[in-house]
Amino acid sequence: MDQAATLPPSELARLEARFPARPVALQGGAAVSLRECGSGPALVCLHGIGSGAASWLDTALLLAPEARVIAWDAPGYGDSTPLAAAAPKAADYAERLGAMLDALDIGRCTLVGHSLGALTAACAARPGSALAARIERLVLISPAAGYGAAERAETRQRVRAQRLDTLARAGVAGMAAQADTRLLSAHAGEQARQWVRWNMARLNEGGYRQAVELLCGGELLADLPPAMPVRVACGALDIVTPPAGCDEVARRCGVALELIADAGHASYVERPQAVAALLRAALAS
Repeated sequence: MDQAATLPPSELARLEARFPARPVALQGGAAVSLRECGSGPALVCLHGIGSGAASWLDTALLLAPEARVIAWDAPGYGDSTPLAAAAPKAADYAERLGAMLDALDIGRCTLVGHSLGALTAACAARPGSALAARIERLVLISPAAGYGAAERAETRQRVRAQRLDTLARAGVAGMAAQADTRLLSAHAGEQARQWVRWNMARLNEGGYRQAVELLCGGELLADLPPAMPVRVACGALDIVTPPAGCDEVARRCGVALELIADAGHASYVERPQAVAALLRAALAS
């Protein structure tokens, strides 16, 4: 593996000791890989397009004394079974999420969607969704709006072409080597940068291609406002889903955007204490 995408052995040991991965068999033969720690009300975390369950490590450990924190590897990520469709929709991911909640016997949870994970979370939480009654509250962090709206057809084609061209040209390793420059702010420390690069270096090409289709076909605003209380947050220095776009999401939900100071897009990696405080407040509300 490229040296830029390695982690110190002590960090890998900490991950496996305190937030280990395990497979969960789902009805129908699929499986989802997840990481879990803590006890209390269930807090289910969905990562973004260039990440994975391990990225929630530090935020999860901060919340473990008061919540059962569960982070999945999305379908096609880690050891999670990919979805059947080449171009799956948010509803397909939400259905897999529901199957995971069934397998874990989780009747109610707080659902957290970061970036691309917000598309799945909002679909699961929309009025009329089969999952809505099982979600007590929704938290969207730096939500990706998607490019599925009819008026975004030209942008959708460009984004799909750019994403897939970069994958073909640079490969997963090349993408990972540069990930921190876009996903983190200039304030981020070297450990946060190592984690961002390490997580992206573990992408599976097939799962990533499906996630690109989710990004291009998704339409977050069409699923808002959700059927339960919601909070919307964004890194104040996020250049991937900038505060202006996240503010539109918050307005659609009828809430004020909460800015995470000195943080870029991957705020829960860069500022885990601030994100843990946000989630702790959401759990208490």
